[in-house]
Amino acid sequence: MARSKDDRPTRPLPPPASLSSDALYFLNSKLNSTEALDGAPALLSELQIQSDAIDRTLSQLNTELQSHLTRHSSYSNRVGSLFSNVHAQLDDLRRLSTHPSSDGESRRGMGEELQALAKEVARVETVRNYAADKYRFVDHFKVELSINHGLNVCLISLRLVHNSVLGHGLKKTALKLDTLVGDIEDAVSSTMNRTLRRHPSMKDLEVSTLTGTDMRAGALRALKLTEDVLSSVIKTHPQWIRLVSAVDHRIDRALAILRPQAIADHRALLASLGWPPPLSSSSTNSKGSSNVKNPLFTMQGELKLQYCESFLALCGLQELQRKRKSRQLEGHNKDVALHQPLWVIEELVNPLSIASQRHFSKWIEKPDYIFALAYKITRDYVDSMDDLLQPLVDEAMLSGYSCREEWISAMVFSLSTHLAKEIFPLYIKKLEEESETAIQTQARVSWLHLVDLMIAFDKRVQSLAANSGILLSLEEEDNMQKMSSLVVFCDRPDWLELWAQIELRDTLDKLHIELEDDRNWIKEGENVTLLPGQEESKSPGIASAVFRSLSSVIDRCRSVPSFSLRSRFLKLAGAPIIHKYLDCLWQRCQEAEGLTALTDDTALIKVAKSVSAGSFFQSTLEDFCEDVFFLEMETKQSGCSETAGDLDATERGIFREEIKKLEEFKMEWIEKLSTVVLRGFDALCREYIKNKRQWQEKSEETSALSRSFMEAMDYLQGKLFLLEEGLNKTDFTRLWRSLAAGIDRSIFYSILVGNVKFHDGGVQRLSNDLTVLFGVFESWCLRPQGFFPKTSNGLKLLKTAKKELKSTLMVDERWLRENGIMQLTVGEVEKIMKTRVFSS
Repeated sequence: MARSKDDRPTRPLPPPASLSSDALYFLNSKLNSTEALDGAPALLSELQIQSDAIDRTLSQLNTELQSHLTRHSSYSNRVGSLFSNVHAQLDDLRRLSTHPSSDGESRRGMGEELQALAKEVARVETVRNYAADKYRFVDHFKVELSINHGLNVCLISLRLVHNSVLGHGLKKTALKLDTLVGDIEDAVSSTMNRTLRRHPSMKDLEVSTLTGTDMRAGALRALKLTEDVLSSVIKTHPQWIRLVSAVDHRIDRALAILRPQAIADHRALLASLGWPPPLSSSSTNSKGSSNVKNPLFTMQGELKLQYCESFLALCGLQELQRKRKSRQLEGHNKDVALHQPLWVIEELVNPLSIASQRHFSKWIEKPDYIFALAYKITRDYVDSMDDLLQPLVDEAMLSGYSCREEWISAMVFSLSTHLAKEIFPLYIKKLEEESETAIQTQARVSWLHLVDLMIAFDKRVQSLAANSGILLSLEEEDNMQKMSSLVVFCDRPDWLELWAQIELRDTLDKLHIELEDDRNWIKEGENVTLLPGQEESKSPGIASAVFRSLSSVIDRCRSVPSFSLRSRFLKLAGAPIIHKYLDCLWQRCQEAEGLTALTDDTALIKVAKSVSAGSFFQSTLEDFCEDVFFLEMETKQSGCSETAGDLDATERGIFREEIKKLEEFKMEWIEKLSTVVLRGFDALCREYIKNKRQWQEKSEETSALSRSFMEAMDYLQGKLFLLEEGLNKTDFTRLWRSLAAGIDRSIFYSILVGNVKFHDGGVQRLSNDLTVLFGVFESWCLRPQGFFPKTSNGLKLLKTAKKELKSTLMVDERWLRENGIMQLTVGEVEKIMKTRVFSS
């Protein structure tokens, strides 16, 4: 228990159970030690000062609360009087309906009374909602002020002081917003009344349009000011979310009336201008240009002024809507939601689309006419977008919009919508229902022709967009889809798969004839290269034919406005072409191997040509995988350009699996060709290897060559020249190096370490024979003995002077390096040294 300095008795503290959690926390934090107990009087004095200040603040708040309640009571009385007025008018209406009058004035008066009554009811509802929103925080104050128990008064009162300051700002902001929203609602109400009283005459229409434009301009200014205030509130006082939500609710109701009315007035104005013009209103002069009667260019005077004001009003509304969405979607992925089609351009395109549908419905079986008309309309009016409408969009400060681009994308969207709803379902129905082969073939031809028309149309409209300097970024799928009628496949991937199946079948049917023609496998085709300096492929003509077929499929795929769908299409329509080609290569090589085991020249040439055809195709696909088209597709799918750039062509790309299989095919059959030639060489060298006495000649002057070895050399040289004609340089180099390695191992293990005794004459004979062997390979390298490391090092060891060999007591790695023996082990060297016999 704490004591004062004069040891006066103190009152005991109340039981802990009677204290609130806030009071206990306060005592525990302030009086937690003996030193803290000594400072209790100072703490008490400080609390008394704060309590007095809080009491004064509480008194002021009570006074302000009383004022709010008084004003609330006056509003309630006003609402009550309004309801009484409504009831009185309803009673008058009931009496009028009970005793109907035949006088026209009475009926007209009743209509005016009904309008006034509806307006009064709406006004009452607005006042009620406003009062409820405005004084909801008053009830919150009443609840807060009723909590006053023990030490909690300190904390609650301090919170009220803070809320008092915020509440003053909230009240001021709420009053400002209420004034602005009231102006907006008054403008909307006036617009509705004007619409109800509008007469159908053209003169009244013009006057009414002018009046409505002025009203909308005032409402738009109030809307922009309101949006600026709300944006400021969100940034500075995010806790006022209920106030913002209440204002947004009222603004949404106002915009739900204002935007449709503005669009309706704009449509009426377009109709008075003569839009849409007749689709046959254009003609072509002698220079090939189109003369079009464009109502946008012919309007003059007051009518042009009205159109420009209506245009600016719609643009202003759209920009306001964009800002509101940006604020409301803050912190979310809002890119798609913010960029919407330009409303004023939609209002130009929609009537033209409706007029075009009447013609499109007649041309279901003639899609050429549909695309021709769609392009004609797009081209005829695209210049007016730049000359007349783009300055208005810039004046409205509607950022990020190009009228030319919006016009073209809206026309493309209209066409693609018609294709998706009317054309493609009919074509699919034909493909599914018809069973006769000829009819199905015709259906597939019609499908492919339709796709050709779509691709050609997309290129033409994209050219129109490019004429104004608009660059469609390949990195953004949204831009590609806006300018492509092939966007129908983005919405229906199953149609894309059907297209890929039809495309694949058509390509394979055409390719089958080329694959079955043996002349295409013998005659060399044109050397198709993608990069400068590519070596001569020596591939047969069939490789070029298959490459052209695959290139055609890839070129058609380039127009698909989606990276993922491009990849899917190539997997479905491109990869099977490569698999079919690879199967033919395997089949031809296996047939040649099965008939003669590759022992005759014809079979060797057949396999060599097939390997060259596969190698050419592999290098082509690898170059394709380095193309920007494929790199961009792979990057978009993987989402990591750095990783994709670190991989070689065989490890990335759409066709990486196919490239890997082609590489395996090439390596396997090059190895088989090398094995076949090596096997023939070994067969011819069998007697040469068995004759061990030839190495025991003692005279070093012998210059004779082994006959059987020379026959093997003739065989080897003939096969190599034959294979050089059939293989490209890279594959042939891989083959002869593999063959040299095999011959090197054969001679080394059969002769040099084959339990043979070498005298001086035998070493010289072996040297002469190997010189001939090395000479065979001099045509393809400068130092052929480097490709026979074991044999050349063994011969070098045999030629070592007698004194050096006999003085060598121990062979180790150091001795091997000092004597230039790099490819032999210590054991092999010792074994060769034991075979050397020196004359006395």
